[in-house]
Amino acid sequence: MKTTHKTDYTLITSDEKSFSDFIKNFEKEYKNYTGKNLILQISEEYNTTNKNILLFLKYAHEHQNNGTSFVVVYKDVTIDDFPDTFNIVPTLTEAEDVIEMENIERDLGF
Repeated sequence: MKTTHKTDYTLITSDEKSFSDFIKNFEKEYKNYTGKNLILQISEEYNTTNKNILLFLKYAHEHQNNGTSFVVVYKDVTIDDFPDTFNIVPTLTEAEDVIEMENIERDLGF
């Protein structure tokens, strides 16, 4: 798991050999990322299912409740397969846009 700190968010990219290793490492380290906008970029090399991606839903809800953003990036995603409250996008650029929009909404009091 590789972590890169940006101005508006922290980017976590998966570099483990399997999705299960990635989620285990993420769960161990998650406490270090609370209170920060977070983008999780899942490797295209994983044969990840929607069920696997939904394992991050509880973290997304926690971030929303704490006034921060949580976005998952996975290229081969059908957004309609996920709840509207779960930010999942196919590219990093779109994830950055989600963070920016949610920051604006919070600044405006929405």
